[in-house]
Amino acid sequence: MQIETPTVKPRRALLWVSFPAVALVAVAAFTFGTSRMKSAAPIVDRTALQIETVRRGPLQHHVSGLGTLVPEETRWLAAETQAHVDQVFLRAGARVQPDSVLLQLSNPDLERQVRDAELATKKVEAELANLRVQLQAQLLDEHAMEAQLHSDLTEAKLQAERDEALQNAGIGSAMNAKISRARADSLTTRLQIEKEKLAIAEEARQAQLEAKQAEVAQIQALYELKSHQKESLLVRAGIAGVLDEISVDAGQQVGAGTNLARVTSSERLVARIHIPESQANEVQVHQRAALQILNRKIAGVVSHIDPAVQNGAISVDIRADGRQTAGTHSGVTVDGTIETERVANATYLPQELQPHADATLPIFKISDDGTEARRVMVQLGRVSEDGTEITGGLAPGCNSL
Repeated sequence: MQIETPTVKPRRALLWVSFPAVALVAVAAFTFGTSRMKSAAPIVDRTALQIETVRRGPLQHHVSGLGTLVPEETRWLAAETQAHVDQVFLRAGARVQPDSVLLQLSNPDLERQVRDAELATKKVEAELANLRVQLQAQLLDEHAMEAQLHSDLTEAKLQAERDEALQNAGIGSAMNAKISRARADSLTTRLQIEKEKLAIAEEARQAQLEAKQAEVAQIQALYELKSHQKESLLVRAGIAGVLDEISVDAGQQVGAGTNLARVTSSERLVARIHIPESQANEVQVHQRAALQILNRKIAGVVSHIDPAVQNGAISVDIRADGRQTAGTHSGVTVDGTIETERVANATYLPQELQPHADATLPIFKISDDGTEARRVMVQLGRVSEDGTEITGGLAPGCNSL
């Protein structure tokens, strides 16, 4: 019996052997073809891009922040002595003038102390006046004594000269001449001593007057203090503004130093804006600023910088130039911009690229023919609302994306 040899298996073997060779040829052909093709760059519609031109010229650096108008002056009214609250005339929210009466206090002991101080003042003033009269009388007596000694000395000198002349003429005795000369010398010594006593007495009188005047001044100061404390029992606002708070009620007993009321000034408001901590080192007192208040732009100047950082920001007070804008009041929202530096000739892009300065950022630079954009690394300088400084990587006149 003849057995036929099957032919299927050799064909399958040939197929499996030839397939890797075909795949290898296909990969080689694809690689050769793609290597000879130019890589295609992505194409973007120009109208969909934001294009800026690098500029060169003056650039102002600013920092900005939001805030509110706050009173420049806030005054707490405190009790100057222990007192009883008799009556409350106004409540919180009332508009007040400097002489507006807010509270009436009373203190019977203070009334008595004022009367005692007044009587003590009158007493020491009378004593001072009497002392002046007594010292003046003593001064006149001493000057009279000095004048009498001057007269006696003059007479003694003339008599001594006469007796000496008579002695020289052989008419008078030598003893009379010696007695007259001795008397004149004695009066000269007494007059010198009297002058020294008069100088010492003058110093003593001045010391007595100063001591008495100091006593009078002390009593007067006490009287003025008590009188002022009595006047302060009628509590007045002291400034024009708004009564923010009344801290006591009628019938309450308060001690010295107790806060009674708080008044905020309405005549002068400042803008308190918040600047990010990262920009705090750029802000300084007296820098120029601009405020946007109720759709009005007002020039101002930095008046105070709070060193404390709260919620990642610092508080900066800006005082508006000139008179306060009409219609503004405490609590109005304000947008403040502070000019921190003015660069006369800077290279910059007229937009804020990122919040942090002195960084390196990739930017697409457009070719001269405007058909391609190539990515370049650009060194940035300071960043402000007016633009971002370029310190390297782009030149003025270049277009970038």
